[in-house]
Amino acid sequence: MFSLMTFLLAGSTLTGCSGNNGNNGNNGDKEATTSSNTSAEQTAVTYPITTDKSLTYWGALPNNLTGVKSAHAEVPFYQEWQKQTGINIKFTTPPANQVDESFNVMLASGELPDLLEYNFFNFPGGPEKAIKDGYILELNDLIDKYAPNYKKYLQEHPEIEKMVKTDNGSYYSFPFIRVDETQLTFQGPVIRKDWLDELGLPVPETIDEWTTTLKAFKEKKGATAAISFVGKPRVFNELGNGAFIGAYGVTRDFYLEDGKVKFGPAEPGYKDFLNLFRQWYADGLLDKDVATVDSKVMDANITSGATGATWANSGGGIGKWTPILKGIDAKASIVATPYPVLEKGTTPKFGQRDYAYSTGGMVAISATSKNAELAVKLLDYGYSEEGQRLFNFGIEGVSYTMENGSPKFTDLIMNNPDKLAPAQAMSLYIRGNTGGPFISDKRVSEQYLNLPEQQEAVTIWKKTDMANYQLPLVTPTPEESAEFANIMADVNTLVDEMTLKIILGTEPLDAYDKYLEKLNSVKLSRAIEIKQAALERYLKR
Repeated sequence: MFSLMTFLLAGSTLTGCSGNNGNNGNNGDKEATTSSNTSAEQTAVTYPITTDKSLTYWGALPNNLTGVKSAHAEVPFYQEWQKQTGINIKFTTPPANQVDESFNVMLASGELPDLLEYNFFNFPGGPEKAIKDGYILELNDLIDKYAPNYKKYLQEHPEIEKMVKTDNGSYYSFPFIRVDETQLTFQGPVIRKDWLDELGLPVPETIDEWTTTLKAFKEKKGATAAISFVGKPRVFNELGNGAFIGAYGVTRDFYLEDGKVKFGPAEPGYKDFLNLFRQWYADGLLDKDVATVDSKVMDANITSGATGATWANSGGGIGKWTPILKGIDAKASIVATPYPVLEKGTTPKFGQRDYAYSTGGMVAISATSKNAELAVKLLDYGYSEEGQRLFNFGIEGVSYTMENGSPKFTDLIMNNPDKLAPAQAMSLYIRGNTGGPFISDKRVSEQYLNLPEQQEAVTIWKKTDMANYQLPLVTPTPEESAEFANIMADVNTLVDEMTLKIILGTEPLDAYDKYLEKLNSVKLSRAIEIKQAALERYLKR
């Protein structure tokens, strides 16, 4: 079984590259409408498909459904997906916040489903290694023969096509794709605006202003965890995009600066960040239980008034908490803040900015699948016109209606009779507000972010220089992957240990220098070399 920590890694033509596993699709559905001897352009699939075969599917439910539904079979979207494609799917749902652990156990068992919804950038060595190790299929031949919708999209969007293949030209999943720049930013720091107004404080921009604000929240609002973050599966993982850490010129991960790959925790600014959070913890501003907070606890902390600031999504955070808070106090308000800086008026160096190809929501086909052809046809539906409408808007007449030629969400979604927040109601009927194997439609977020606080949040969070420092979706070669995985397992263990111990005060701040020596001893410099080489290969794709 792989170690959990090994999963903490960062990040040809369609017809021309054929891997050893590429022909497994010939074991697929014999009753389907295409044959393996015919080109995809000539044989568009007609849905629903008539078949008596079933597919098995492993993947987590959206976090928005925590406490609402516990299994895919209970969710209307997955029922409708099967109905529209004509394909029966048997789902396995890993426990919330235990996706990596469950994935490890599944791989070790050798019993793999047909379909795996998992971020294979988190696989040791990346997707090419997953193919080489015999866990998932290279999809080049299968896409060419049985995925006309996805193939057409990639041919028309070479900038996306570059992202979704490996350096060797292997296609390995059906990905979640965002087509509009406005969809790439959706997360950042948030704060109780009504508390600020009551205390006569501005929305904080600098680290000093944040410190003043959090002290006021503790002393005058009785916040027992003035600021908190979800600590699972990895404590402070939410700060990887640069929130608070970015004020000191680094992130918690690899990033790009002047064409060179750097690793934030090994740069001087990281020690300054540790010093800040160490002081906040000692002063009782940072949640004393931050290492164990999960999404349920965070919901409770925010809605009870124990926490006044955190890092959240515009939809699943602001959109979920606002109606609950207003149900308690009509004046309650939670809004976005700019990414913190040291000097007022400066532009944040880092911030959350996703890729047009989002690694979350991708679905691969296992190398042991006996129904690969049918699986490809199921997944290709998300890139058809009808499939995009289902994934983005759900069921016509139920979750949306057509108005002036455009889908509009119904009150079942926007004013749910069961008092579900729009983010929760949406996740019952669509995947457009989370992710999956389809092309995202910006009209979802235009309606989804219907609160003024949500619309303003995206505008605020976008004002960073992240695009200049974001490392592309690079991958190590299979030859490099084991070495890189082993190095990063040690590196991330040291970083997590160092970060937590220094912030919680069980080790002095000066311990950072000793940890830095340890990072060098486990060959961090070699991991950076591998990332740099991967960057150069990516630029040549």
